[in-house]
Amino acid sequence: MVARKPKNKRYPRGKVGERAYAVGDIHGCLNETLTLLQQLKTDNDYRDEAITYMIFLGDIVDRGPDSKKIVELLMDFPYEFAEPLFIKGNHEEMMVRGLTNEPELLQQWLKFGGFECAESYGLRRDQLSGQSPWVVQQMLRSVVPKEHVDFLDGFLDYVQFGDFLFTHAGLRPGVALSQQNPRDMRWIRDAFLEFDGEFELMVVHGHTISDEIEIRHNRIGLDTGAYETGRLSAICIEDHQTKYFCSKSNDI
Repeated sequence: MVARKPKNKRYPRGKVGERAYAVGDIHGCLNETLTLLQQLKTDNDYRDEAITYMIFLGDIVDRGPDSKKIVELLMDFPYEFAEPLFIKGNHEEMMVRGLTNEPELLQQWLKFGGFECAESYGLRRDQLSGQSPWVVQQMLRSVVPKEHVDFLDGFLDYVQFGDFLFTHAGLRPGVALSQQNPRDMRWIRDAFLEFDGEFELMVVHGHTISDEIEIRHNRIGLDTGAYETGRLSAICIEDHQTKYFCSKSNDI
């Protein structure tokens, strides 16, 4: 995959003696996820032994056909070479809020990928359409295990790894990391994407689809629209070195 070149030279460093892989927005794409994770395992096999993390940047559910299977896969993470860390995206936020205390959000969630998620749990679109929010909530609760909801609700706002900051959508420019609003970390778009200055750390994010991995001097975008393109992207960070991956290997 051809990636955009950074505007200015900057050499952030990962955590000394450790390694991190990060995976962009999965959106219910099981085949792409399995393909990419196998690539990352193969890459790790050729490296020296190190404490290794696998960071998922959020939006593992919705839009694609296999949200349930993705949740089951990641809950019982089968790759022993890395410790998985999960960041909450806006899609996890909407799903969890709708299934717990705010059923009125479910109609919006369904329109933006939730129908596909519900179908992966065995509910047809026509069963949900036209129902009241409370009926939709009860129908979803009857098929989505509480363990799945608790898993998604337990995701992190961000992960720091040396000079890198992993979060779903981005950061609010001009606001210290300690003062960032979690809502911005899951939802922000233009204010973050258009900012040309420096953040405290190099931000690695998903949320906004780009045709290719987007490498800027202050951020790296890994959402390449897997549910539309079949391209699920990832990065490996070790010391000062970065390496990129795609589920369609001929795109790297």
